[in-house]
Amino acid sequence: METTRPLGRSGIEVSALGFGCWAIGGEWQAPDGQPLGWGRVDDEESVRAVRRALDLGVTFFDTADTYGAGHSERVLGRALGKRRAEVVVATKWGNVFDEETRTHTGSDDSPAHLRRALTASLDRLGTDYVDLYQFHLSDADTERAALLRDECEKLVGEGLIRAYAWSTDDPVRAAVFAQGPHCAAVQHALNVLQDAPEMLRLCEEAGLASVNRSPLAMGLLTGKRREGQPLEAGDIRSRPPAWLQGFRDGSGADPEWLARVDALRDVLTSEGRTLAQGALAWLWARSPRTIPIPGFRSVAQAEQNAGALEKGALTAAQLAEVDRLLGR
Repeated sequence: METTRPLGRSGIEVSALGFGCWAIGGEWQAPDGQPLGWGRVDDEESVRAVRRALDLGVTFFDTADTYGAGHSERVLGRALGKRRAEVVVATKWGNVFDEETRTHTGSDDSPAHLRRALTASLDRLGTDYVDLYQFHLSDADTERAALLRDECEKLVGEGLIRAYAWSTDDPVRAAVFAQGPHCAAVQHALNVLQDAPEMLRLCEEAGLASVNRSPLAMGLLTGKRREGQPLEAGDIRSRPPAWLQGFRDGSGADPEWLARVDALRDVLTSEGRTLAQGALAWLWARSPRTIPIPGFRSVAQAEQNAGALEKGALTAAQLAEVDRLLGR
Protein backbone atom coordinates (compact mmCIF):
# COMPACT_ATOMS: atom_id res chain seq x y z
CA MET A 1 0.00 0.00 0.00
CA GLU A 2 1.15 3.54 -0.74
CA THR A 3 1.87 5.36 2.51
CA THR A 4 0.60 8.65 1.04
CA ARG A 5 -2.73 9.60 -0.53
CA PRO A 6 -3.89 12.66 -2.49
CA LEU A 7 -6.05 15.14 -0.58
CA GLY A 8 -8.84 14.98 -3.14
CA ARG A 9 -8.28 17.15 -6.21
CA SER A 10 -6.20 19.78 -4.37
CA GLY A 11 -2.81 18.59 -5.57
CA ILE A 12 -1.81 18.25 -1.89
CA GLU A 13 -0.28 14.91 -0.88
CA VAL A 14 -0.74 13.66 2.72
CA SER A 15 0.22 10.58 4.71
CA ALA A 16 -2.49 7.91 4.32
CA LEU A 17 -2.96 8.26 8.08
CA GLY A 18 -3.76 11.58 9.70
CA PHE A 19 -3.88 12.37 13.42
CA GLY A 20 -6.99 13.87 15.01
CA CYS A 21 -6.27 16.53 17.65
CA TRP A 22 -9.59 16.66 19.53
CA ALA A 23 -8.30 14.76 22.57
CA ILE A 24 -5.13 16.84 23.01
CA GLY A 25 -7.31 19.93 23.45
CA GLY A 26 -8.02 18.68 26.97
CA GLU A 27 -11.16 19.37 28.94
CA TRP A 28 -13.83 21.82 27.78
CA GLN A 29 -17.59 21.90 28.22
CA ALA A 30 -21.04 22.97 27.13
CA PRO A 31 -22.76 25.76 29.13
CA ASP A 32 -24.64 23.10 31.15
CA GLY A 33 -21.38 21.40 32.15
CA GLN A 34 -21.66 18.54 29.63
CA PRO A 35 -18.05 17.46 28.95
CA LEU A 36 -16.93 18.01 25.33
CA GLY A 37 -13.36 16.79 25.61
CA TRP A 38 -11.75 13.45 26.36
CA GLY A 39 -10.59 14.23 29.87
CA ARG A 40 -7.34 15.57 31.28
CA VAL A 41 -4.20 15.83 29.18
CA ASP A 42 -0.50 16.48 29.68
CA ASP A 43 0.48 19.15 27.14
CA GLU A 44 4.16 18.17 27.19
CA GLU A 45 3.21 14.57 26.35
CA SER A 46 0.91 15.85 23.56
CA VAL A 47 3.80 17.86 22.07
CA ARG A 48 6.11 14.82 22.24
CA ALA A 49 3.41 12.65 20.61
CA VAL A 50 2.91 15.08 17.68
CA ARG A 51 6.67 15.22 17.08
CA ARG A 52 6.97 11.44 17.30
CA ALA A 53 4.17 11.08 14.73
CA LEU A 54 6.06 13.45 12.42
CA ASP A 55 9.21 11.36 12.77
CA LEU A 56 7.17 8.25 11.87
CA GLY A 57 5.89 9.79 8.63
CA VAL A 58 2.54 11.28 9.65
CA THR A 59 2.13 14.59 7.79
CA PHE A 60 -1.59 15.36 8.25
CA PHE A 61 -3.00 16.82 11.48
CA ASP A 62 -6.68 17.64 11.95
CA THR A 63 -7.90 19.99 14.67
CA ALA A 64 -10.69 22.56 15.21
CA ASP A 65 -10.80 25.99 16.79
CA THR A 66 -13.30 24.78 19.38
CA TYR A 67 -11.32 21.71 20.61
CA GLY A 68 -10.35 22.59 24.16
CA ALA A 69 -11.71 26.08 23.34
CA GLY A 70 -8.62 26.99 21.32
CA HIS A 71 -6.19 24.85 23.31
CA SER A 72 -5.74 22.07 20.71
CA GLU A 73 -4.66 24.59 18.06
CA ARG A 74 -2.17 26.19 20.46
CA VAL A 75 -0.64 22.83 21.42
CA LEU A 76 -0.45 21.69 17.78
CA GLY A 77 1.13 24.97 16.69
CA ARG A 78 3.75 24.69 19.43
CA ALA A 79 4.48 21.04 18.61
CA LEU A 80 4.98 21.72 14.90
CA GLY A 81 7.11 24.81 15.42
CA LYS A 82 9.72 25.10 12.68
CA ARG A 83 8.44 21.95 10.98
CA ARG A 84 5.16 23.62 9.94
CA ALA A 85 6.10 23.47 6.23
CA GLU A 86 6.47 19.66 6.40
CA VAL A 87 2.84 19.09 7.33
CA VAL A 88 -0.72 19.59 6.14
CA VAL A 89 -2.81 21.28 8.84
CA ALA A 90 -6.60 21.02 8.83
CA THR A 91 -8.76 23.00 11.23
CA LYS A 92 -12.46 23.92 11.45
CA TRP A 93 -14.75 26.86 12.09
CA GLY A 94 -18.43 27.48 12.92
CA ASN A 95 -18.51 27.08 16.69
CA VAL A 96 -18.23 29.94 19.18
CA PHE A 97 -16.48 29.49 22.53
CA ASP A 98 -14.97 31.28 25.48
CA GLU A 99 -11.28 30.50 25.75
CA GLU A 100 -11.03 31.71 29.36
CA THR A 101 -13.74 29.44 30.77
CA ARG A 102 -13.19 26.74 28.12
CA THR A 103 -16.89 26.75 27.30
CA HIS A 104 -18.64 26.17 23.99
CA THR A 105 -21.18 29.01 23.75
CA GLY A 106 -22.94 28.52 20.40
CA SER A 107 -22.43 28.61 16.65
CA ASP A 108 -22.14 31.20 13.87
CA ASP A 109 -22.53 30.40 10.18
CA SER A 110 -22.01 33.97 8.91
CA PRO A 111 -19.32 34.85 6.34
CA ALA A 112 -18.07 37.54 8.76
CA HIS A 113 -17.46 34.93 11.46
CA LEU A 114 -15.65 32.70 8.94
CA ARG A 115 -12.99 35.40 8.47
CA ARG A 116 -12.79 36.21 12.19
CA ALA A 117 -12.43 32.55 13.07
CA LEU A 118 -9.71 31.98 10.47
CA THR A 119 -7.69 34.96 11.73
CA ALA A 120 -7.93 33.62 15.30
CA SER A 121 -6.96 30.08 14.23
CA LEU A 122 -3.91 31.32 12.31
CA ASP A 123 -2.81 33.18 15.43
CA ARG A 124 -3.23 30.16 17.74
CA LEU A 125 -1.53 27.82 15.26
CA GLY A 126 1.31 30.28 14.72
CA THR A 127 1.04 30.08 10.92
CA ASP A 128 -0.02 32.31 8.04
CA TYR A 129 -2.10 29.73 6.14
CA VAL A 130 -4.31 26.69 6.76
CA ASP A 131 -4.04 23.79 4.31
CA LEU A 132 -7.60 22.48 4.72
CA TYR A 133 -10.28 24.68 6.30
CA GLN A 134 -13.42 22.79 7.30
CA PHE A 135 -16.94 23.97 8.08
CA HIS A 136 -17.77 22.38 11.46
CA LEU A 137 -21.58 22.76 11.60
CA SER A 138 -22.70 19.39 10.25
CA ASP A 139 -26.38 20.21 9.71
CA ALA A 140 -26.16 23.86 8.61
CA ASP A 141 -28.53 25.28 6.01
CA THR A 142 -27.41 24.50 2.45
CA GLU A 143 -28.04 28.02 1.14
CA ARG A 144 -25.86 29.47 3.90
CA ALA A 145 -23.28 26.83 3.09
CA ALA A 146 -23.17 27.89 -0.56
CA LEU A 147 -22.29 31.44 0.60
CA LEU A 148 -19.55 30.08 2.83
CA ARG A 149 -18.19 27.92 0.02
CA ASP A 150 -17.88 31.02 -2.16
CA GLU A 151 -16.20 32.90 0.70
CA CYS A 152 -13.72 30.01 1.03
CA GLU A 153 -12.88 30.39 -2.66
CA LYS A 154 -11.97 34.02 -1.93
CA LEU A 155 -9.76 32.91 0.97
CA VAL A 156 -7.95 30.50 -1.39
CA GLY A 157 -7.39 33.41 -3.76
CA GLU A 158 -5.92 35.43 -0.91
CA GLY A 159 -3.52 32.62 0.02
CA LEU A 160 -4.98 32.22 3.52
CA ILE A 161 -6.20 28.66 2.90
CA ARG A 162 -5.19 26.08 0.27
CA ALA A 163 -8.40 24.04 0.19
CA TYR A 164 -11.62 23.57 2.15
CA ALA A 165 -14.17 20.93 3.17
CA TRP A 166 -17.37 20.36 5.13
CA SER A 167 -17.41 18.14 8.20
CA THR A 168 -20.82 16.48 7.80
CA ASP A 169 -22.35 13.02 7.55
CA ASP A 170 -24.90 14.17 4.95
CA PRO A 171 -23.86 13.50 1.32
CA VAL A 172 -26.41 16.07 0.07
CA ARG A 173 -24.75 18.79 2.13
CA ALA A 174 -21.25 17.64 1.21
CA ALA A 175 -22.23 17.89 -2.47
CA VAL A 176 -22.98 21.62 -2.04
CA PHE A 177 -19.38 22.28 -1.00
CA ALA A 178 -18.09 19.86 -3.67
CA GLN A 179 -19.30 22.31 -6.35
CA GLY A 180 -16.46 24.67 -5.38
CA PRO A 181 -13.25 24.18 -7.40
CA HIS A 182 -11.03 24.17 -4.29
CA CYS A 183 -13.19 21.85 -2.18
CA ALA A 184 -10.84 18.92 -1.53
CA ALA A 185 -12.58 16.65 0.95
CA VAL A 186 -15.46 15.80 3.20
CA GLN A 187 -14.85 14.84 6.82
CA HIS A 188 -17.35 12.24 8.00
CA ALA A 189 -17.79 9.33 10.41
CA LEU A 190 -16.53 6.04 9.04
CA ASN A 191 -15.25 2.90 10.73
CA VAL A 192 -15.57 -0.85 10.36
CA LEU A 193 -18.77 -0.78 12.48
CA GLN A 194 -20.30 2.27 10.73
CA ASP A 195 -19.97 2.16 6.93
CA ALA A 196 -20.89 5.17 4.76
CA PRO A 197 -21.38 3.90 1.18
CA GLU A 198 -23.26 6.99 -0.08
CA MET A 199 -20.59 9.37 1.14
CA LEU A 200 -17.82 7.26 -0.38
CA ARG A 201 -19.73 7.27 -3.66
CA LEU A 202 -19.87 11.08 -3.58
CA CYS A 203 -16.10 11.25 -2.87
CA GLU A 204 -15.48 8.99 -5.85
CA GLU A 205 -17.73 10.98 -8.19
CA ALA A 206 -16.57 14.44 -7.06
CA GLY A 207 -12.88 13.60 -6.65
CA LEU A 208 -12.85 14.32 -2.92
CA ALA A 209 -10.80 12.80 -0.12
CA SER A 210 -12.79 10.98 2.57
CA VAL A 211 -11.34 12.20 5.89
CA ASN A 212 -12.55 9.71 8.48
CA ARG A 213 -13.41 10.82 11.98
CA SER A 214 -14.22 8.17 14.60
CA PRO A 215 -12.06 5.62 12.71
CA LEU A 216 -11.70 3.67 15.97
CA ALA A 217 -15.37 4.17 16.97
CA MET A 218 -14.47 6.59 19.80
CA GLY A 219 -12.10 4.02 21.27
CA LEU A 220 -14.29 0.89 20.98
CA LEU A 221 -11.96 -0.46 18.28
CA THR A 222 -8.85 -0.17 20.44
CA GLY A 223 -9.96 -3.19 22.50
CA LYS A 224 -9.43 -1.30 25.75
CA ARG A 225 -13.08 -0.72 26.65
CA ARG A 226 -14.95 -3.31 28.70
CA GLU A 227 -18.62 -3.63 29.58
CA GLY A 228 -19.58 -1.75 32.75
CA GLN A 229 -16.25 0.12 32.84
CA PRO A 230 -17.00 3.75 33.71
CA LEU A 231 -15.18 6.70 32.12
CA GLU A 232 -13.65 9.68 33.90
CA ALA A 233 -16.00 12.61 34.52
CA GLY A 234 -14.36 15.03 32.04
CA ASP A 235 -14.70 12.54 29.16
CA ILE A 236 -17.52 13.16 26.64
CA ARG A 237 -18.17 9.40 26.53
CA SER A 238 -19.20 9.43 30.22
CA ARG A 239 -22.30 11.47 29.25
CA PRO A 240 -22.63 10.77 25.53
CA PRO A 241 -24.67 13.22 23.42
CA ALA A 242 -27.30 11.72 21.08
CA TRP A 243 -24.94 11.52 18.07
CA LEU A 244 -22.30 9.54 19.96
CA GLN A 245 -23.16 5.88 19.42
CA GLY A 246 -21.69 2.88 21.18
CA PHE A 247 -21.71 4.31 24.71
CA ARG A 248 -24.38 4.50 27.42
CA ASP A 249 -24.84 7.29 29.91
CA GLY A 250 -22.74 6.62 33.00
CA SER A 251 -22.07 2.95 32.26
CA GLY A 252 -19.46 3.05 29.52
CA ALA A 253 -19.43 1.01 26.34
CA ASP A 254 -22.59 -0.53 24.88
CA PRO A 255 -22.42 -4.36 25.20
CA GLU A 256 -23.93 -4.87 21.71
CA TRP A 257 -21.16 -2.80 20.16
CA LEU A 258 -18.51 -4.64 22.16
CA ALA A 259 -19.93 -7.96 20.91
CA ARG A 260 -19.49 -6.73 17.29
CA VAL A 261 -15.89 -5.74 18.03
CA ASP A 262 -15.25 -9.23 19.48
CA ALA A 263 -16.73 -10.87 16.37
CA LEU A 264 -14.21 -8.98 14.20
CA ARG A 265 -11.19 -9.45 16.46
CA ASP A 266 -9.57 -12.37 14.60
CA VAL A 267 -9.77 -10.86 11.13
CA LEU A 268 -8.66 -7.39 12.28
CA THR A 269 -5.68 -8.69 14.30
CA SER A 270 -4.33 -10.82 11.43
CA GLU A 271 -0.70 -10.33 10.28
CA GLY A 272 0.31 -9.27 13.79
CA ARG A 273 -1.81 -6.12 13.84
CA THR A 274 -3.28 -4.67 17.00
CA LEU A 275 -7.07 -4.29 16.93
CA ALA A 276 -6.73 -0.55 16.27
CA GLN A 277 -4.27 -1.16 13.42
CA GLY A 278 -6.73 -3.64 11.90
CA ALA A 279 -9.54 -1.08 12.10
CA LEU A 280 -7.35 1.42 10.21
CA ALA A 281 -6.38 -1.30 7.69
CA TRP A 282 -10.10 -1.85 6.98
CA LEU A 283 -10.54 1.85 6.17
CA TRP A 284 -7.66 1.84 3.67
CA ALA A 285 -9.08 -1.26 2.01
CA ARG A 286 -12.57 0.19 1.91
CA SER A 287 -11.66 2.97 -0.56
CA PRO A 288 -8.51 4.50 -2.11
CA ARG A 289 -9.86 7.91 -0.97
CA THR A 290 -9.98 7.30 2.79
CA ILE A 291 -7.68 9.12 5.22
CA PRO A 292 -8.45 8.02 8.80
CA ILE A 293 -7.64 10.49 11.61
CA PRO A 294 -7.51 8.57 14.92
CA GLY A 295 -7.08 10.60 18.09
CA PHE A 296 -4.12 10.27 20.44
CA ARG A 297 -2.95 11.55 23.82
CA SER A 298 0.42 9.86 24.27
CA VAL A 299 3.61 8.88 22.45
CA ALA A 300 2.59 5.21 22.83
CA GLN A 301 -0.74 5.82 21.05
CA ALA A 302 1.03 7.81 18.33
CA GLU A 303 3.45 4.92 17.76
CA GLN A 304 0.71 2.31 17.65
CA ASN A 305 -1.44 4.28 15.20
CA ALA A 306 1.53 5.14 12.96
CA GLY A 307 2.56 1.47 13.04
CA ALA A 308 -0.57 0.66 11.02
CA LEU A 309 1.04 2.30 7.97
CA GLU A 310 3.72 -0.42 7.70
CA LYS A 311 1.12 -3.19 7.91
CA GLY A 312 -1.00 -1.64 5.14
CA ALA A 313 -4.58 -2.37 4.07
CA LEU A 314 -6.67 -5.51 4.55
CA THR A 315 -7.13 -7.78 1.53
CA ALA A 316 -10.34 -7.95 -0.52
CA ALA A 317 -11.01 -11.36 1.05
CA GLN A 318 -10.67 -9.92 4.56
CA LEU A 319 -12.96 -7.04 3.61
CA ALA A 320 -15.61 -9.56 2.47
CA GLU A 321 -15.14 -11.58 5.68
CA VAL A 322 -15.84 -8.45 7.78
CA ASP A 323 -19.10 -7.87 5.89
CA ARG A 324 -20.07 -11.52 6.40
CA LEU A 325 -19.36 -11.37 10.14
CA LEU A 326 -21.43 -8.20 10.53
CA GLY A 327 -24.25 -9.51 8.31
CA ARG A 328 -23.85 -6.68 5.78
